[in-house]
Amino acid sequence: MQEILCKSEMQTKQFAKNLAGDLNRGDVVVLSGELGAGKTKFVEGILTHFGMEEKISSPTFTIVNEYHNEQIDIYHFDLYRLGDIYEFENIGGEEYFNKGLCIFEWGELIEDILPNDYIKVSFGKEGSEDERTLYIETFGTKYADMDFTKYIEV
Repeated sequence: MQEILCKSEMQTKQFAKNLAGDLNRGDVVVLSGELGAGKTKFVEGILTHFGMEEKISSPTFTIVNEYHNEQIDIYHFDLYRLGDIYEFENIGGEEYFNKGLCIFEWGELIEDILPNDYIKVSFGKEGSEDERTLYIETFGTKYADMDFTKYIEV
């Protein structure tokens, strides 16, 4: 596990924007943390890298928001309101894994059916109100050698 300290909301977004440069179709990112921890801001950073930042909206009531451009398709899920893994399966959620870049807020709910390779970012609120510690775990072999410290700007 790698720990990244982001001292502001902007630094969290910039970290995600930098990371997005190494993300592609078929990649899966799970975001975990309490309400208001910065998960949606992280997604904003990823969308900014792909020039889609003006399109961001929280998918809280729609489960998934889709973002498309000529570079990539991004699927941003918010699983907070799902009761269990079966609801995700019933909406055909697994079909998205290879269609584009998938980002799952509250993704721990579906960890049992995620692809073997994925990145999990857990958000910890420590220190000042805008300060976050990102606890980054990789699963499978695809991301095992990634050094996530290279994405943080000081």
